[in-house]
Amino acid sequence: MCDRSEFANYWHLPELGGLELLNARYEEQAFTKHSHEGYCIAVIEDGAQTFQWQGSNYYANERHIVLINADEVHTGSPAQGSGWEYHAIYPTPEMIEHINKDLFKQTGAPWFSDAVVDDQGLAQQLMQLFLLLEQEGNVLLKESFYLSTMAYLIAKHGQSTPEIYKLSDSKKQILWVKEFIYEYPEREFTLAELANMAHLSQWHFLRQFNLYVGMTPHKWLIQARLHKASRLLKQGLRPIDIAVDCGFSDQSHFNRHFKKAFGVTPTQYTQSLFS
Repeated sequence: MCDRSEFANYWHLPELGGLELLNARYEEQAFTKHSHEGYCIAVIEDGAQTFQWQGSNYYANERHIVLINADEVHTGSPAQGSGWEYHAIYPTPEMIEHINKDLFKQTGAPWFSDAVVDDQGLAQQLMQLFLLLEQEGNVLLKESFYLSTMAYLIAKHGQSTPEIYKLSDSKKQILWVKEFIYEYPEREFTLAELANMAHLSQWHFLRQFNLYVGMTPHKWLIQARLHKASRLLKQGLRPIDIAVDCGFSDQSHFNRHFKKAFGVTPTQYTQSLFS
């Protein structure tokens, strides 16, 4: 492996509905438990990565494809001392759902059951797509290649979204509280308040929340604040102006959590929007 220092480049592509693209190399970066509003579709280009997803540990090395469904909790860290380099895109469920409906006449967004996929042909096609998306112009080519690549990915590795059968009362209550936190992330919640919303004891609420959401209420609150912050950054607000509005105690607190989840600082994220 070549000796290269860490870097992270982020793009927002208005020609593709605001699709987000990341090219990064990390040697020491460790992503804490987090989730994305969109899918994570990545190809490891050098080195190897390890991560947790749905209670299991995964290993992805060069030319492996990583597929994480939207809103699914996962981590990420180097699998070896020299780190890993990758490209990734983060299409929203709405973007993928549109393709799924138009091409395959299926309602809803597809679901990927395998977090690590060894498909050399698709990996090569995705890498070509990523490099194309970094370039200026060629909008028609970008749109066409993106659509055909996503269609191939869905057809070969996607499944219909599993039907959600009748939920237990406990799970319904937890998911309702999860959504409430997401809607009001700037608020300071107490454990007693959240447990009361779910009509559970505090201890039972903690156990059930971690079971159904995949992280503690506090960590989910941080995720909700980061998602709100990313939306405000896209609207043109400055990082320094939104930290407190999103519930962070100060700018450094905001910066630290943002980089752990997104791999770039809020300033880097903003520069990719308006450069």
